Amino acid sequence: MTTVVVVGTQWGDEGKGKVTDYLASSADVVARYQGGNNAGHTIMIENKKYALTLIPSGIFSGNKTCVIGNGVVVNPQALVDEIAYVQNNGFSTEHLVISDRAHVIMPYHMLLDAWQEEQRGDTKIGTTRKGIGPAYVDKFGRSGIRMCDLVDEKNLEHTIRSVVQEKNKTFVGGYGSAPIQPEPLVEQCRAWAKILRPYVRDASVVLNDAIDNGAHVLCEGAQGVMLDVDHGTYPYVTSSNPIAGGVCTGLGIGPTRIDHVIGVAKAYTTRVGDGPFPTELNNEIAHQIRERGFEYGTVTGRPRRIGWIDTVVLRHARRVSGITGLSLNSLDVLSGLDEVRICTHYECDGVRIASYPARQEDVYACTPVYETLPGWTEDITGVRAFDQLPRTTQQYVHRVCALSHIPLAMFSVGRNREQTHLVQQLFSARPIGTHTSVG
Repeated sequence: MTTVVVVGTQWGDEGKGKVTDYLASSADVVARYQGGNNAGHTIMIENKKYALTLIPSGIFSGNKTCVIGNGVVVNPQALVDEIAYVQNNGFSTEHLVISDRAHVIMPYHMLLDAWQEEQRGDTKIGTTRKGIGPAYVDKFGRSGIRMCDLVDEKNLEHTIRSVVQEKNKTFVGGYGSAPIQPEPLVEQCRAWAKILRPYVRDASVVLNDAIDNGAHVLCEGAQGVMLDVDHGTYPYVTSSNPIAGGVCTGLGIGPTRIDHVIGVAKAYTTRVGDGPFPTELNNEIAHQIRERGFEYGTVTGRPRRIGWIDTVVLRHARRVSGITGLSLNSLDVLSGLDEVRICTHYECDGVRIASYPARQEDVYACTPVYETLPGWTEDITGVRAFDQLPRTTQQYVHRVCALSHIPLAMFSVGRNREQTHLVQQLFSARPIGTHTSVG
């Protein structure tokens, strides 16, 4: 058995879905451990694009158990729609598992999200206004509704009425809005529950039983390390823990059960929303990278901010997530540039620093220190092995790995599943003739 965690090392959108989809062919179970439907995974299979926001990417890899863990906040309508989307595209959801302990995003969370973002004015965070933050606030304020509550037909109405009574104090007294009416919400929840109830189980039991029985388990998150609520560019962060440690709390498996942590990075850096971004470019190179890399948000459609790769960020990600291997994506996007740059350090008030500051004001005051390497002009989208890459591309990859202190595990030269390639073996080989079944 092997348990592999896929972590974004930047500000999300690194291509985790593609990496997860690729590795899922060797896994028995694919599990999502945090976040909500504010982050999308885009996967290209035989030149057809598929997009998911909640269901693990492994749903497209055949007979896999796909788990939505307790660390995920679930928008029931989004999940119902996504189940239908998967089925309508010819894939099965028979082996989908939703944790009974996952918290539910209610319609009032989305209203709160929008109002709070408006009130921030010039200091807005850049939230997608999908209710993620308010749902996590209720979770940690111990006033949330969980999937086990949603599918509990006997007590659902009482639960909803109790929560709505408290929420109306905020809606009416705090925002001067009309009160939430519990009756329509109860009926809507019953409709969601009817569809979702067959999938709701104790996901921790499913996962630990699978590991005990020798299964290969693949864990994926949303966003990236730099959006982690504890270790990211606070307050411009998400409301959960995308770092590898989030796997333990978000799935209910112990840290001793994790074998590999694969950090996913683009060959450059992108960011959506506000907040510091030391290597950001605002020139023709940024425009070229954005257009060649289709750098627009999967969920929002917003153009992503573009910058050179930042190994200060990668070293930070490696340290807080215990990353054991790097998956370097989108190398093909840099083809055609005369030179490519790598940020090695920051300079702040004349002092060179190698780690990422905690205070955003300090980050804004930093200047990136670059190392410049020759670019490449070759079309590398058909490359199938690392040694087939142009010499200058190999030099670039080796230098990124050396500066980030992370060995190369995978690389990609395009958006399709077939353009992703493994450098080091991650899942252990099974004895011939064995088969692992997951209940």
